[in-house]
Amino acid sequence: MFQPNMFESHHHILDMSHKTPEHELDMLRDEDYESKSGTDIMEAHSGDDQDPNQRPNKKKRYHRHTQHQIQEMESFFKECPHPDDKQRKELGRRLSLEPLQVKFWFQNKRTQMKAQHERHENTQLRNENEKLRSENIRYKEALANATCPNCGGPAAIGEMSFDEQHLRIENARLREEIDRISGIAAKYVGKPMLSYPNMSPHGPTRSLDLAVASFSPQQGMNQWSNVFSGIVSRAMTLEVLSTGVAGNYNGALQVMTAEYQVPSPLVPTRENYFVRYCKQHSDGTWAVVDVSLDNLRPSSISRCRRRPSGCLIQELPNGYSKVTWVEHVEVDDRAVHNIYRLLVNSGLAFGAKRWVATLDRQCERLASAMANNIPAGDVGVITTPEGRKSMLKLAERMVLSFCSGVGASTAHTWTTLSGSGADDVRVMTRKSMNDPGRPPGIVLSAATSFWIPVQPKRVFDFLRDENSRSEWDILSNGGLVQEMAHIANGRDQGNCVSLLRVNSANSSQSNMLILQESSSDSTGSYVIYAPVDIVAMNVVLSGGDPDYVALLPSGFAILPDGPGQHQGGIAEVGTGGSLLTVAFQILVDSTPTAKLSLGSVATVNSLIKCTVERIKAAVGSP
Repeated sequence: MFQPNMFESHHHILDMSHKTPEHELDMLRDEDYESKSGTDIMEAHSGDDQDPNQRPNKKKRYHRHTQHQIQEMESFFKECPHPDDKQRKELGRRLSLEPLQVKFWFQNKRTQMKAQHERHENTQLRNENEKLRSENIRYKEALANATCPNCGGPAAIGEMSFDEQHLRIENARLREEIDRISGIAAKYVGKPMLSYPNMSPHGPTRSLDLAVASFSPQQGMNQWSNVFSGIVSRAMTLEVLSTGVAGNYNGALQVMTAEYQVPSPLVPTRENYFVRYCKQHSDGTWAVVDVSLDNLRPSSISRCRRRPSGCLIQELPNGYSKVTWVEHVEVDDRAVHNIYRLLVNSGLAFGAKRWVATLDRQCERLASAMANNIPAGDVGVITTPEGRKSMLKLAERMVLSFCSGVGASTAHTWTTLSGSGADDVRVMTRKSMNDPGRPPGIVLSAATSFWIPVQPKRVFDFLRDENSRSEWDILSNGGLVQEMAHIANGRDQGNCVSLLRVNSANSSQSNMLILQESSSDSTGSYVIYAPVDIVAMNVVLSGGDPDYVALLPSGFAILPDGPGQHQGGIAEVGTGGSLLTVAFQILVDSTPTAKLSLGSVATVNSLIKCTVERIKAAVGSP
């Protein structure tokens, strides 16, 4: 691999021709000495130890060491290849050798080891060179045999690159795409849909808008995790390798880490370290593909590896979008509790069907938020666009907060206190400070999951209905619950955001309302609620900022107990039973610096267990 510098060698020979015979003899003696093995030692002084005025000996005598001497010196060499004078004298005394003999032996041994190492490196480099040469030949053959993807005929290398005309067409298309995607992003953050004149009159449908914007690196991981909050418990962009062409998402490449969850403390989360690539094909179809990079971190131990997964999003001429989703993972699910094993093994818990169903529900929510012409015929319907948008934004934050505390994720600021088995209540705590969206103090989160032999649709209808709320809600004190306002945000009647009022004899609750969102799709259902102050809600209904409304969500996640048939958009699967998770977030002390009492934990435990028993008693029979 490495050829000597012939000029330097030739120059060295020319220099030698000018040296005296004595110097030449010294150099020849050194070369002859270095050519000896590690066991052949010249009994003479080296050039370094000679007196400059003393002539070198003309006669050389060699001495072969005994096997014992060699073994001792080799053992010492392994520990210390560069002994000092004191060590050489001590070693020579033990082996009956002169210190100079020991010195020469170590010099020879080091030279020998260096030569062996260089030979080994050269062999490795030669092998690597042969490997690269073989790969180069293979790639050349592949290029020579390349075919055109359109006609199937042979393709020359020159035909694969863009010519000037093709680049101009592509740039024009990209300019149109920039305008279109800018409009999509603007719509999703809540600005008027029709205030962007550069948008195409036949723009993409809501699912295409939301899906592409959700995956874009410019929007960040917060939007993606918000859209899929029931699945994605944590997401972070580690590095943006490419932002795409001219501001378009086409060609965007980023390295990410994400954690996926099921709304239950009994199902461990799945964590992935992966790269995401966005590509728009010539027919307008978008591809968003993830693949794990765990093999680049051999020291890490991952329970879940993401094979190429993602979605294809195709705009259809009838105003709809066709979404094809693929989830391909290798995972160790042995830690999943038995009551969730059938659901997880079927793919319904983390699979493609759940992603598509969640995307569909988010499109319905977005359509509701963007609606302008709302008929005022129904009593309690919020018709003002500002009020609807503020209330839906507040409900979205409530759902995000609920999802952050209901699963097995450790990505949030909760500290687990107790609960690990199926019959346990998992209790977590955190301190709330300087957050206008949460009341200050110590917050407890309690969650438990259990199976009941009742169809998910029946459980969902029972829990969302304000007329049956007094049967399970201890905090309502048996008072009459009335719906004051609601916003429909889906095709199914049960998909809505409601504002409830409890007419209780307890005067302390007279200024308290309940914000509730009920949501259901083919893979699961949620009923999430939170007490809110009546004054703050009046501000929200007038279009005020909902970020300053303090709330602590509680609620239910309802999942089928396995795969099966579906009716009416709500899961009716497995044995016909439901996997129900109950979760409460409760303020136990309004002072953030206070110490958590065991009595508070016991009270929350008792509250959640009592609620579970009431639900089982009310709907526990098929």
